[in-house]
Amino acid sequence: MTLPNLKTLVSVLALTAALGGAQSFAQDSEAPAIVQPDDWSLDQRDAVSILTAPEGDLDIAVIEVGPAEDAVSAAAAAWQAYAPDAEREVELTTPGAPENGWEERVAISYVTSPSEQATVNALALRQGETWTVVITNGAQATANKRSAAVSLARDSVRAEGFEREDFSGQTAHALTPERVELLREFVAEAAERLDVPGVGLALIDQGEVVYEGGVGVRELGGAAPVDADTQFMIASNTKGMSTLLLSILVDQGALEWDQQVVELYPSFRLGSDETTQSTLVRHLLCACTGLPRKDWGFILADLDTPASDVFRQLSETQPTSEFGELFQYNNNMAAAAGYIGGTLAYPDMEVGAAYDRAMEELIFEPLEMDDTTFDFAQGESGNWARPHGLDVDGEQTVMSNHFNRAVYPYRPAGGAFSTASDMAHYVQLELSKGLTPDGERLVSEENLLARRERGVEVGEGVWYGMGLFDEVNWGLPVVTHGGTLLGYHSNWYALPEAGVGAVILTNADTGSAILRPFLRRLVEVLYDGRPEAMDQIEAAAARFNAQADARRQGLTIPGDPAVLATLASRYESPGLGVLTIFEQDGKTWIEAGAIQGPLATRENADGTVSIVSVGPGVISLEAEIGMQDGTRTLTARDSQHEYVYVEAETD
Repeated sequence: MTLPNLKTLVSVLALTAALGGAQSFAQDSEAPAIVQPDDWSLDQRDAVSILTAPEGDLDIAVIEVGPAEDAVSAAAAAWQAYAPDAEREVELTTPGAPENGWEERVAISYVTSPSEQATVNALALRQGETWTVVITNGAQATANKRSAAVSLARDSVRAEGFEREDFSGQTAHALTPERVELLREFVAEAAERLDVPGVGLALIDQGEVVYEGGVGVRELGGAAPVDADTQFMIASNTKGMSTLLLSILVDQGALEWDQQVVELYPSFRLGSDETTQSTLVRHLLCACTGLPRKDWGFILADLDTPASDVFRQLSETQPTSEFGELFQYNNNMAAAAGYIGGTLAYPDMEVGAAYDRAMEELIFEPLEMDDTTFDFAQGESGNWARPHGLDVDGEQTVMSNHFNRAVYPYRPAGGAFSTASDMAHYVQLELSKGLTPDGERLVSEENLLARRERGVEVGEGVWYGMGLFDEVNWGLPVVTHGGTLLGYHSNWYALPEAGVGAVILTNADTGSAILRPFLRRLVEVLYDGRPEAMDQIEAAAARFNAQADARRQGLTIPGDPAVLATLASRYESPGLGVLTIFEQDGKTWIEAGAIQGPLATRENADGTVSIVSVGPGVISLEAEIGMQDGTRTLTARDSQHEYVYVEAETD
């Protein structure tokens, strides 16, 4: 499961299906080309080109600045050319690794108030003495829905003369012990640079596991090493396994990909009747039904919520785009897919138990994934890697796994524990197109590959299928998925043309920055590519340091006593549950569903005041203090929803 980030609590992963008709244009013969999605408008004036989303409330502006003292100065000049009356304070400046021919890349974010629900940032790019700036400015909801268009346009701005490496048609080197060691050394160096305590790693070449093991330790300050059998939470990597369950059921004749979901599960409902009737089995995991991301529905829900609550939440979620129009990543839809599959396999069992049994008997046992489980008691015992995250001062800290228990009622979307060794067996299945490591046919090639059929476009050369991403990187096809929970970040990669696969599991939030550079390093080792991966690691380390500083600035820690004194001790929100404020160890704490932690306060740019939970890790609850009809309220927001907690009577 991929969870939201600190600032918005919603990862901006939305995309549009219409990008296949995008076109490129250039401001003049010297300017970089930019991809224009065909449903976005274009306004060109002098050195400024502005793409505007169909909603009319989001711009991507590309400005040719010319020479400037530094990135911030270049961005300031770009704002003068694009929107001279805009007054935005710089919140965070972070360097990026050289890319797309740019010698320097700097991301700049600007201060906004929670109630604005705005996305305001700039990307300053330098080639020689000349700067180009890409500004993204407008509604956060639109940026969320249309983030593929945003990333495609922004990332298509490349320096003059740049040509990306293309390894298509080339033969990959074998993963010899020497080349395996190069990859292991990279992981160890990256983990040290990013302060990741432990990493599980597996490598597959031509159907054989050529390495499985790990680097580092299971717990910061401990001596127990990570090895091939160390359990990590694998989060959204579970999705591909849930779709594998559906593939097996299609083979068995229990369902069809193009069958209406309501035929299989009559009580299935979405917020729109039209969308409900249009939803086929394949749509449960395509993230293309128009339902937006709504993770707070489970993050803030009671931890003992039953699995069936997935279906209640779906029935109350309204689509925010047309069916099939946009990719919107919705974990509840993926959870429903798994539970429906489990129910078809074992119709007399409770939906959660049926899913667990189906996964165990139809997938984990045949693949000999003996250490893969949804049982927290089993996953958190023995040889398991503890989660880690940065505290409010930027120090790496061992965390409780309490937050991640929120995923249990929604586990088909991302609730499994697994190991590098077990995940290697799963990747072997993907590479062999349906054969177990012992050569037995587990699933037909047709129905395994159906999961990879390209659906909506995620970005340049990236499509989403059914719980899997299909990508083309440096001319090479890559099948993959990643996963994010608090303190756990992971990915697996299959390069079908090379016959190579990899698994990488990390036990820290900073481990997220290893995953894509690891893919780059794998390609460098296989095809003698330019050495770029470690530059990406160095840039990520600088970014984490800057983000930690920015997180601390503006917060009053501990929270302002005068502000905290105005809070009620108990709030309630329909459909979510209870939020409590209490004293613990001399500090004021908050608890709401999986969120637990001490409170800070912050005065926002518009004069409002928010409380912010400041426990370690990237997930934080921010709520604006207010009044509604004379009753105290707390309002939390993601990019497309507002959640209001109202003061409630105490027991």
